[in-house]
Amino acid sequence: MVSSLPHPTTSAGRDGLAALLARPAKAVVALDFDGTLAEIVPDPERARAHPGAVEALAALAPEVASVAVVTGRPAGVAVRYGGFAGVPGLEHLVVLGHYGAERWDAVTGTVRAAAPHPGVASVRAELPGFLDRAGAWPGVWIEEKGRAVAVHTRRALDPEAAFEALKGPLGDLAAHHGLVLEPGRMVLELRPPGMDKGVALAEYVQEVGAGSVLYAGDDLGDLPAFAAVEKLRSDGTPGLLVCSGSTEVPELADRGDLAVAGPPGVVEFLAALAEAVRGS
Repeated sequence: MVSSLPHPTTSAGRDGLAALLARPAKAVVALDFDGTLAEIVPDPERARAHPGAVEALAALAPEVASVAVVTGRPAGVAVRYGGFAGVPGLEHLVVLGHYGAERWDAVTGTVRAAAPHPGVASVRAELPGFLDRAGAWPGVWIEEKGRAVAVHTRRALDPEAAFEALKGPLGDLAAHHGLVLEPGRMVLELRPPGMDKGVALAEYVQEVGAGSVLYAGDDLGDLPAFAAVEKLRSDGTPGLLVCSGSTEVPELADRGDLAVAGPPGVVEFLAALAEAVRGS
């Protein structure tokens, strides 16, 4: 292990990292996009992979069984914003978009997708008027996510008050259309049930036949993926949970084996991990 590679604070995390270093060719390295590989920005359409992220992934990917980006974004959008297409070393990268409902494989450069949930179209049409009736929250805005719809409060004058005031009504709206409400960092996402990063990650790890798994995330939407890794560990597959540090989501930091300082820390960790597996 190289000196720059940080040490997990838990025994389960240390076991997960040791298993990855011992047999990197059997490891799946999975990462969230926003807040993990890319900084959180006021306009999600301007999010881009942090400088050095693609290079670190390209150095690591040939040494492990697979690198997967697991995101709530459409797969094609994450590929574009990440700059993942056509990068030497990332020929077998997989992007599991919309919580696994879409999948982009670098080897083919194509996206495969399941049929959309009809409730999303209904919510999309109803949401602007619904927010107008819900009260005056200047700065609150809607993000179209294809298979989901998100309401952002980060630009509001009082983001937390808007978030709390809208959470209940939006939960009712989601339920009325057969959807679920997923809170995040000043964002409330309405999406189909059964779509989460834990399901996507568990299915992919099983598909690959991984001997170990690493998952890095930053938000409440990453908790199901953390739970999936914890379940895998209880079933005998070592795993490492990395929290892309945020004071906004202590629930994630409390569950992680290792905390790093946001996307810059993730990039530094990935680069050190790539160096470590090449030297193992």
